[in-house]
Amino acid sequence: MKLLTVNVGRPEAVDYTDAPSGTTGVHKHPADGPVRVVAPGPKGVGASGVAGDAVCDTRHHGGNDQAVYAFAREDLDGWERELGRPLANGAFGENLTTLGLDVNGALIGERWRIGTELVLEVTCGRIPCRTFAGALGEKGWVKRFTRQAAPGAYLRVIEPGEIRAGDAVEIVHRPDHDVTVSLQFRAATTERELLPRILAAGEALHPEALANARKYVS
Repeated sequence: MKLLTVNVGRPEAVDYTDAPSGTTGVHKHPADGPVRVVAPGPKGVGASGVAGDAVCDTRHHGGNDQAVYAFAREDLDGWERELGRPLANGAFGENLTTLGLDVNGALIGERWRIGTELVLEVTCGRIPCRTFAGALGEKGWVKRFTRQAAPGAYLRVIEPGEIRAGDAVEIVHRPDHDVTVSLQFRAATTERELLPRILAAGEALHPEALANARKYVS
């Protein structure tokens, strides 16, 4: 398991975002050299945890529980075949493009060490939005992406550190429950009857995902 690239995006003015600034950092490209990753601060205040990466709408993105976004190269390859077009690392707005790591099968609360310093913890799957759809330029993209239930993972920073392309990824903790990224995503989108099940992940869940599940069962 390894990190293929660390991807960062700069603010770009587009006509398909509802961000107040009219800009997005969704178009990400591999960084040259090492990149520092830290907890960016609470949602609404903190942006990306990845140095040099822009989060332009902090109402919905960024913050400590969405500090880093990871997507598997294997899943990009699958979408390449389905869409009939190449997808470079970072094409889905991911900060980390991984190889050999089951990102969607990762458990909420699972921890990854990347390189020698950085430790990240899985919090939830990525919910597709209008900006993501606009960036891809594919008709019906939100529905297509949602049907796959392979959204990639948001992560919080447990131990900050510097990472670079080629770093090894090691799973250093797997919690004692069965709530995967894919399961949590399905519960949040197309199969809300699964919401009670994700409560098993407890406080490791993104706080908004946890609150939604608790509201459903109350």
